Amino acid sequence: MSRWAWVWHVLSRRLWFRAAAFCVAAVLLALVAPLTAPLIPYQLGAKLGADAVGNILTILASSMLTVTTFSLAAMVAAYGAATTNVTPRAVTLLVQDKTSQNALSTFLGAFLFAIVGICALSTGFYGAQGRVLLFGGAIALIVIIVVTLLRWIQHLAKLGRVHDSIVRVERAALSAVDSVQHPPRIAALAMPPVPADAEPVFCADRIGYVTNIDLGELRDAMGDCGGRVMLGVVPGSFIDPGRAAAWVTGGDAATIDRVRRAITIERDRSFDHDPRFGLIVLSEIASRALSPAVNDPGTAIAVLGAQLRVMQKLSQSEGAPFDERVVLPALAIEKLVADAFRPVARDGAGQIEVALKLQKVLAALAHIEPQWSPAARAAAREASTRASAALALRDDALAVARAFDDWPD
Repeated sequence: MSRWAWVWHVLSRRLWFRAAAFCVAAVLLALVAPLTAPLIPYQLGAKLGADAVGNILTILASSMLTVTTFSLAAMVAAYGAATTNVTPRAVTLLVQDKTSQNALSTFLGAFLFAIVGICALSTGFYGAQGRVLLFGGAIALIVIIVVTLLRWIQHLAKLGRVHDSIVRVERAALSAVDSVQHPPRIAALAMPPVPADAEPVFCADRIGYVTNIDLGELRDAMGDCGGRVMLGVVPGSFIDPGRAAAWVTGGDAATIDRVRRAITIERDRSFDHDPRFGLIVLSEIASRALSPAVNDPGTAIAVLGAQLRVMQKLSQSEGAPFDERVVLPALAIEKLVADAFRPVARDGAGQIEVALKLQKVLAALAHIEPQWSPAARAAAREASTRASAALALRDDALAVARAFDDWPD
């Protein structure tokens, strides 16, 4: 994604952005009525008094302020519930929820529409014909508010719940798979060897996570200098001043600066372009559910199913067409398996149902992608060892051991 497209992508998902856009549209709707008033028959405007429109707008103004306050309180409560019961990393997806943003923006926009309309009516800004348009706009807005409110009430029933959060994180991870440039490989093949004459590119003044890489800018930079860039990071990689983000051959200082600016580094990790982060957050949800305070193995089992679906899509990803000017590393399958399943194996070792489900999921992963079988088998062996040490009942430990022994050679 280009640098400016990424900025717009991030900006458009902010809560205030959508609310501000709705508010501007509402104000324009209230102010544009006098401009289109000549299109309305004068007789119709004479039948509609200012009091009728004023009463409707007054009701809208008072009720929408209350509904907006209620909506904000409900959203804050949902964010708090997700932070406590799920994981703080999932709250980002709740804040970006379009249904919540549309509801809050509609209510706030309706409030501003009513306030502007009341002020304009009190100053005589609208004529008889303008009041007709204002009345029609108010009626249309009431219909929109009713529909939005019904959807919002239904949406609140699941907002911030554990299952809803799992679904959101899974969708974010599946969406991020579409931007993966190369299918995951074993660690030995994930990063090509760096040429001896390559110049390293450091991000000296920036510490954080890579959130976006402007591949178009990198291709243009390499096309201008006739060189080649080999990236050492992918979205989700942690960058510090001592780690080279890329290596460039055949470029000058200006080219190196263009490569540096094409890599976006932010304080917090993002779900966009980073399926590995989605797997990590899913494992955090499972770990929270397996804590002694919660003791909810069913949630951990649901998370394992979600992780398997993400891994399946990763195995089916075709990657981007090869470009010899820009060489990209691949995700290491060993790291993906460890991030996804090691926390569940550690925290669920003492739960027989979780341990058995983990063996089945890892066996399914090896069946889905045979090249990943060594990594999946190693994770299954580790999980079996942990379960044997944690399970108090010998029959349970033997059941997990048999599940691992049933793996095909």
